[in-house]
Amino acid sequence: MLIRKANIADIKAIHKLINEFARKGEMIPRSLNDLYENIRDIYACEDGGEIKGVCALHILWEDLAEIRSLSVRSDSQGTGIGRKLVKACIGEARKLGIKKIFALTYHPDFFRKLGFADIDKSELPQKIWGECLRCPKFPECDEAAVILRLRGN
Repeated sequence: MLIRKANIADIKAIHKLINEFARKGEMIPRSLNDLYENIRDIYACEDGGEIKGVCALHILWEDLAEIRSLSVRSDSQGTGIGRKLVKACIGEARKLGIKKIFALTYHPDFFRKLGFADIDKSELPQKIWGECLRCPKFPECDEAAVILRLRGN
């Protein structure tokens, strides 16, 4: 199992994986164009030549980034892929000097196990809501907000 930055050849598999979860209402759908434009944000888990999971670290401001589009194939869930993908994003955020990482999620317990804490969505800057405008649940968001404050940055 290899956690690495995504490449162009991965995008169609990543698109399919993310949008499977989006069809279930578990995340915002992503277009191919969006994925190509933001490829530098995306980490992929490759195993046996197949993409088993993805996660993106999207920088929003000098001190704030978001974990986005965390998706692990259903047949690979519970194997540590999600944890490894998020840790890769946290590592990159540390290298960049980011002070806070947040996520909007239906699985806050997963993030709490990685050191994230609950936060009220109203405490997040207004600019994070740009993505939310594409969500069919907006403005009645039912996701939990979690945040990780990085030390030493």
